[in-house]
Amino acid sequence: MTVRYTKDHEYVRIDGDVAVVGISDYAQGQLGDVVFVELPEIGKAVEKGKEAAVVESVKAASEVYAPISGEVVEVNSELEGAPGLVNEDAEGKGWFLKLKLSNPAEFDELMNEHAYKDYLDTL
Repeated sequence: MTVRYTKDHEYVRIDGDVAVVGISDYAQGQLGDVVFVELPEIGKAVEKGKEAAVVESVKAASEVYAPISGEVVEVNSELEGAPGLVNEDAEGKGWFLKLKLSNPAEFDELMNEHAYKDYLDTL
């Protein structure tokens, strides 16, 4: 499965014709214990680089930006009752939303795993 990352530490994983979006393991580590996640409405159109969700930790609240444009087709409702899933498995069970892509070419503009790791080394 192909995963891409943004400099804001969101990831996108393409699963068929749907993009799974969440925050990277690095991001959850920086946030600390996640206590609340605010997810968008299903059917909402999100635009690349604009706010798609909010994640709150014991340290701070942070916007989660859409790494790619599309329509929200599913949200991870498990996070409402168990926001700690983000800490336990940020890039797996802790996903935030799924998008139907409106511009698949945007995916290719994001960093692959190797480039993202190199980017993290500069922080």
